[in-house]
Amino acid sequence: MSTRNTTTPSNFGTLTISAFFILAGAVTLYDTTGYSDIDSQVFPRAVATVLVICATISFITCFLKPSADDGFGNGSWGRRLLLVGTMLLACFAMPFIGFLLAGAIGFAGGLIAAMHDRWSPKTIFVYWLSGAVIMTAFYVLFRYALLVPLP
Repeated sequence: MSTRNTTTPSNFGTLTISAFFILAGAVTLYDTTGYSDIDSQVFPRAVATVLVICATISFITCFLKPSADDGFGNGSWGRRLLLVGTMLLACFAMPFIGFLLAGAIGFAGGLIAAMHDRWSPKTIFVYWLSGAVIMTAFYVLFRYALLVPLP
């Protein structure tokens, strides 16, 4: 029996999304050439470069060795929508409520969407405390070490 590459709908979707992210990274890299301040180019260029590299690896891998999986597994659509919805809410709310509170919304939604085990008082305390430490560390890093103005 010979194996041959076949494109299933999930593989087509992976190839399409990978190509989109390659294009988005390339557009971002091109856009940063017009920035007048050289310091403001560093972060977008680094992220766009990593995005292009990872999306290219994904595209090549899926093209050369397509997967027979449907691409979504047996996960819950409710959890997926909760994660995306809270991330979008945090992004759109950030200019109005600030970095830390918007980060708390995004962290809470992501944590609830990712938590499959039962909640115990200990896990609630540890997860929420670690989230507060991580968000505060990012705030301090961006605000005071990197001097990025935050809402």
